[in-house]
Amino acid sequence: MTQGLSSDKLRKGSTGFDRGAGVLRDQLKTMPESAGVYRMLAADGAVLYVGKAKNLKKRVTSYTQRARLPNRLQRMVAQTRSMEIVVTHTETEALLLEANLIQRFMPPFNVLLRDDKSFPYILIARDHLFPSLLKHRGAKGRKGWYFGPFASGGAVTETLILLQRAFMLRNCSDSFFAARKRPCLQYHIKRCTAPCVGKVGEKDYAAQVDEARAFLSGSSQNVQAELAAQMEKASQRQEYERAASLRDRIRVLTSMQTKQDINVAGLGDADVIALHQQNGATAIQVFFFRADRNFGTRTYFPTHDRTVESGEVLAAFIAQFYADKEVPPLLLLSEMPEEPTLLAEALTEKAGRKVSLIVPKQDKKKRLIDHALANASQALARRQADSAQQKKHLEQVALIFHMKKPPQRIEVYDNSHTSGTFAVGAMIAAGPEGFLKKTYRKFNIKTAQSNDDFAMMREVLTRRFTRLLTEDPQHQSDMWPDLLLIDGGAGQVGKVRTVLTEMGVTDVALVGIAKGPDRNAGRERFFVDGKAPFSLPHDDPTLYYLQRLRDEAHRFAIGTHRARRTKAITASGLDEISGIGAARKRALLHVFGSAKAVSGAGIDDLTRVSGISPALAKKIYDTFHGNG
Repeated sequence: MTQGLSSDKLRKGSTGFDRGAGVLRDQLKTMPESAGVYRMLAADGAVLYVGKAKNLKKRVTSYTQRARLPNRLQRMVAQTRSMEIVVTHTETEALLLEANLIQRFMPPFNVLLRDDKSFPYILIARDHLFPSLLKHRGAKGRKGWYFGPFASGGAVTETLILLQRAFMLRNCSDSFFAARKRPCLQYHIKRCTAPCVGKVGEKDYAAQVDEARAFLSGSSQNVQAELAAQMEKASQRQEYERAASLRDRIRVLTSMQTKQDINVAGLGDADVIALHQQNGATAIQVFFFRADRNFGTRTYFPTHDRTVESGEVLAAFIAQFYADKEVPPLLLLSEMPEEPTLLAEALTEKAGRKVSLIVPKQDKKKRLIDHALANASQALARRQADSAQQKKHLEQVALIFHMKKPPQRIEVYDNSHTSGTFAVGAMIAAGPEGFLKKTYRKFNIKTAQSNDDFAMMREVLTRRFTRLLTEDPQHQSDMWPDLLLIDGGAGQVGKVRTVLTEMGVTDVALVGIAKGPDRNAGRERFFVDGKAPFSLPHDDPTLYYLQRLRDEAHRFAIGTHRARRTKAITASGLDEISGIGAARKRALLHVFGSAKAVSGAGIDDLTRVSGISPALAKKIYDTFHGNG
């Protein structure tokens, strides 16, 4: 349901708030008194705010009463030119929908959780006779047992190394496994029992898998007790080498449990969430506990107006945080969020089981919250210090390059290729909060000659700004740069300016940065339209800042190029055959060991592979023998 502003509400002398309130009053004429979600829209259709209500009519009516609204919501109403609503069956359903819509539209007047990273898990894959132990991120599409989430990839890697030492499960790919003729290094350093060459049978390997699953599921004491009993028996039978191996495994398991900063017996699966506010900014610390063990911690800095109270911020954070993540049965909180009962009902409905929100007052759980609060406080202090330093850098950049105000977004471009092959362009961005990594962009060069650096830059800039002009022609989003930093001298700057002018982009500052004689870092020269080239003192902090931006663009471009080159080198001919998906490719590699062996196989041999029909076998054969 959408309705714009009627002409009688645009009468001369009306304030911005009056105009917005007029939109809402028009909408109220047909507004239902049921639960739902509403969206406030600006003149250009941009979403200003997303909210939910048990009674839409009552909630929207409240926005027309100026005296009862904080300044933040008065500004929001003043910008509102139309409105959309979605009716839901319950307020719980409305809360879940609200969280999803906020993540989708990122409205400026909402509390926003800016987090685009999925959490990593440990996976014991079950789609092979001898399951592998792996790090997994993304959709849980592969058959197996998942354990997590972990706070970071580093935490998973560290845990995997210890698990391999303790349980000696393989971590290789199925194709690598199938091709082995003798044990690999993992076997010799005692991190795998080498099922690939028959060093361990299916039954004994399954026992290893069961032990690892039990340990990760919380039965660590039972696993250690069983290993201790096996060690005692081996010692009694004078199998001292086996006893020593079991002793080493027990030590690893003990170190895994004692190494963690916090261990709380009986906690089970829970997330600890602590909020700290200072000077209108917020830090939220999350500890992840699974099976009594700490799986790491992560800090979040939600974006919101300085006047928003902590309870509202915490409620918005929890709703958005679990919109696309699994919810544990227990959330330990530093304080109660707004509408805790409704929030618990929504999380319970999403999880399919009871979810409890608790603010502990004593014992070990209270100490957990205190520890998380201390971490949140320290993280916010560090962030504010970093922000102050970033602000100084941007102020100096504006001064040096004669900009009217400090840039809020700097974009830096670079190209990379190997003798004209696998050419890519890269863009990085930075602002008051440092590097804006989620807005980095990669460009596979499509039309330009790969040995013509400027032609590649022209293609990259054209694609970048064509999209910007299409999606935001009014320059209202924070994706428009204030400054472009180009690797090159006066010629490069002039050519780039020509490209931008041809596209009608004339309000973006442009600076070229070129290394000095012999390409020595520290003797860079800067090129700005209409000004003579100049250098900065070698010990100038702003020079270091600009060098860091350029080096980050170079790092990102090189990494993107190498990834593309590696993908091309490791690509299998099987990837180009229609009808060969991941499962059939895995089956072929499992039987033949490598793509090269598949290419030399006959039609009859191919047909014997599970999932490969005679017609598909002929297609594979023809592809590798020039008949496709």
